[in-house]
Amino acid sequence: MAGNRKLGCLSIFLFVALCASLFMNFALMMATFQRWSGIREAEPIPRFREILLQRGMRGSFDKIAVITMRGLISSSLPGNVSDSMVDDMRAALQQAREDNRVKAIVLEIDSPGGEVTASDAIYSAVVKTCARKPVVIYMDSLAASGGYYISCGGKFLMANETTITGSIGVIIQTLNYEQLFNKVGLASVVFKSGKFKDMLNGARPITPEERELVQNFIMKTYDKFLGIVAKERKLSADHLRNTIADGRILSGKEALENKLIDGLGELDDAFSKAKELGNAPNARVVKYGPPFSLARFLRIFGGSDSKIELQLPKQFVPQLESGRAYFLPSYYAP
Repeated sequence: MAGNRKLGCLSIFLFVALCASLFMNFALMMATFQRWSGIREAEPIPRFREILLQRGMRGSFDKIAVITMRGLISSSLPGNVSDSMVDDMRAALQQAREDNRVKAIVLEIDSPGGEVTASDAIYSAVVKTCARKPVVIYMDSLAASGGYYISCGGKFLMANETTITGSIGVIIQTLNYEQLFNKVGLASVVFKSGKFKDMLNGARPITPEERELVQNFIMKTYDKFLGIVAKERKLSADHLRNTIADGRILSGKEALENKLIDGLGELDDAFSKAKELGNAPNARVVKYGPPFSLARFLRIFGGSDSKIELQLPKQFVPQLESGRAYFLPSYYAP
């Protein structure tokens, strides 16, 4: 009797293993066929899956959607469901905006900032969403510079007392290696169509005209940042310029004292505020996460431009690219 039972378990195991093997072989065969034939089917835009964080009252279909933005803000960073993290954020906000059961949104930000254009794109998506339903911003450990820029689009801004925020400013950096070239006997040869074409060339000193041009660009971008803060927070731009909008960082408590945020609390307090603003006290709280995509899974095996990568831990200090404008605290510039 025991022998028959063992034989039955072994048969089931072998059957499952055979099915798994057939599936993997089929997947590899289809991926290989697509590579050979060059067929690329259009993939539908995937929806973020919902992960339950808090249960709501029985019988209520209302939801509070939690969207998380972490790390450097950059259009160069790949997203979980789209080409970039910027597109991910816009897609998540659109999904929450168009879901009638979502009554309010909590945007959890833990970011030092990042690229100017990327920050502005996400800010615009937050403003568009806030016009449809309340967006509560919760600043985690860090929501500085570009992170605060995006936060200004929300209806209610909340932080922890120890949150690092502020750093209202713009930075561009380049590296001058002219003296190093001289030591090793190297010289940079440049052919250009105009005198400003190699403006940030590190192989030579920057000219006064170039310095003025870059500084003017910085100040115009800074004025836009300052204008957004003044408009969204209903503060005087001149007062900000002469006080806290000089690139300094602030704690959450200091930010509240200077009216950069609306309240202090924990993430659960942000959930409660979202329920209040969304008039949905019985709503459940769901967090958006990346969906499972069979096409993305198959692409690992068959896509000619796909590869399996070992992701090493990212450095805490981001490596700024020469010539790009950033909303970042000064201590993040190497």
